[in-house]
Amino acid sequence: MSEQMTPKGHDELEVARMEKELRYISAIIKHNGRKILKNYTITPPQFIALQWLFEHGDMTIGDLSNKMFLAFSTTTDLVDRMENNNLVKRLRDDKDRRVVRIHLLSEGERVIEEVIHKRTAYLNAVLSDFDKEEVIQFSHLLTKLHEAMNKDSLKD
Repeated sequence: MSEQMTPKGHDELEVARMEKELRYISAIIKHNGRKILKNYTITPPQFIALQWLFEHGDMTIGDLSNKMFLAFSTTTDLVDRMENNNLVKRLRDDKDRRVVRIHLLSEGERVIEEVIHKRTAYLNAVLSDFDKEEVIQFSHLLTKLHEAMNKDSLKD
């Protein structure tokens, strides 16, 4: 039986297996992340919003809506709840007073850092049977995959 190849020359069954493993890994990460969030007063969508603000700085509700693939009204409600919990605040833009940016407050930053620390500790425990070189190679390959995906998404 001959191998089926993708247009780029990769074994189609191997690529399908990778997709399946990534899907399963994603589900496990999501499930574990939700278990960690149960110790906090934020919802998974709020965590995602806080992550975007933590990693990319202040942004408008429109920008945040686009990043999260949510309706503008849904993001507004999300930001309202986070603002009520002192995780973020709305700030008028210095250059254009019509523009309102969402700013991450120190409490929101603290929550994100704690949750990410716990998620990292979980991953570290899972990687305990990997040797140092495997972890370095795996990290390098994940970064390469992420960069390729980002580059490909810019074509859309």
